[in-house]
Amino acid sequence: MRKQLMGLCIAGTLAAAPATAAVSERDFAQLRAEMGALVDRVEALERENAHLRELVADEGGVEGAAVVVAPARERPLDWSERIKLSGDFRYRYEEIDVEDLATRDRNRIRARARITARLPGNVEVATEIATGGDNPLSANQTLGGGATRKDLGLNLAYARWRPVEGAYLTAGKMKNPFYRPGDTGMLWDDDYNPEGIGAGWAGDRWFVHGLVSWLESDSVADNKQATSGLQGGIKLALGDARLTTGLGYFDIPVAGEAPFFGGPDVFFGNSFSCVDPDVREQCRYRYDYEELEWFAALDFSAFSLPAVLYADAVQNLAADDFDRGWLVGLRLGEAGARGTWELGYQYEDLEADAALGLVTDSNFAAGGTDGRGHKLYGMYALERGVKLGLTWFINNEFGADRQPRALTYDRVILDARFKY
Repeated sequence: MRKQLMGLCIAGTLAAAPATAAVSERDFAQLRAEMGALVDRVEALERENAHLRELVADEGGVEGAAVVVAPARERPLDWSERIKLSGDFRYRYEEIDVEDLATRDRNRIRARARITARLPGNVEVATEIATGGDNPLSANQTLGGGATRKDLGLNLAYARWRPVEGAYLTAGKMKNPFYRPGDTGMLWDDDYNPEGIGAGWAGDRWFVHGLVSWLESDSVADNKQATSGLQGGIKLALGDARLTTGLGYFDIPVAGEAPFFGGPDVFFGNSFSCVDPDVREQCRYRYDYEELEWFAALDFSAFSLPAVLYADAVQNLAADDFDRGWLVGLRLGEAGARGTWELGYQYEDLEADAALGLVTDSNFAAGGTDGRGHKLYGMYALERGVKLGLTWFINNEFGADRQPRALTYDRVILDARFKY
């Protein structure tokens, strides 16, 4: 049949030629050979096609067949997809009332601006600039000084790689990776951004976070010191509620080291020893901080509003005394969309050497450790990204563990927040 087709093709070709044209026997033989090769090639392709059909049938059809697909080239992202700009501004008024001291009030601002870039290979690079100078726990800038220009500092600078879904590896000055129930600051102030290398993974049920950070990384300094921490937890469904609970261990070996911020004799409530009590520059931390943490948060619905009941507890395994801390709290509502609100209450008791005071909540009980007391807070969303807030630290006490008696401390904070 194919030979007959070849003959018809040759005849058609000759018929299409001009009547005056003469076709030599040599030209005719060459044309016949080329058409024969073409037919042989068609037959070979048909045999291969039939063989492929047999393979597909043996594999259970097209869906079961192994198909090799050339990987699609990733479309380059344009500038608007690669670069993200974000930030926030906060205006704050606060009043601080410490026993036997004059009441202090002040106006403060906080401004932060971040640029985040998406790179190929699931890599993210971010830089954030903030007000507040070099304070590791606050980007607040007090207004005054005759309207002087205010300080700016590097608040974040990191690179993050996500090799698989849920996993990350971060290096630089980063947001604190550890889970904080109810966003509490008992162990970590909300504005504390550690510096080092962090890694972790979070799935639908389990999560784990690890961090190696530097309190001082320069060997020229006398107090070069690295810390490490590991935290893991589980999320459990309890009917319509969800329980998040887990453990953390943080190794902060600072015994015998000088303070890292705030002056040579500023230990933020922690115990210290001095070779000569009259020479404060020779004072050193008395204990390491081997902090064992347990945390839990129960998310549920109350009065058709989101709610969370949370708790956090810690013990310093390296201290001899005043080595424990705990808190409990409840928050109702969530200030997000326009017209939404939230209210919360929290009680905290953090002994002097339960945690490293340098990195704990800077607002509670004058900041640092060796404090206890109540906290009330609330927030209302005027618009999405525009909120008004009130925080009241009531009957806080500080200094009871290492002082003859505790001093009372009250603090009222009014905030107007704008996020973009």
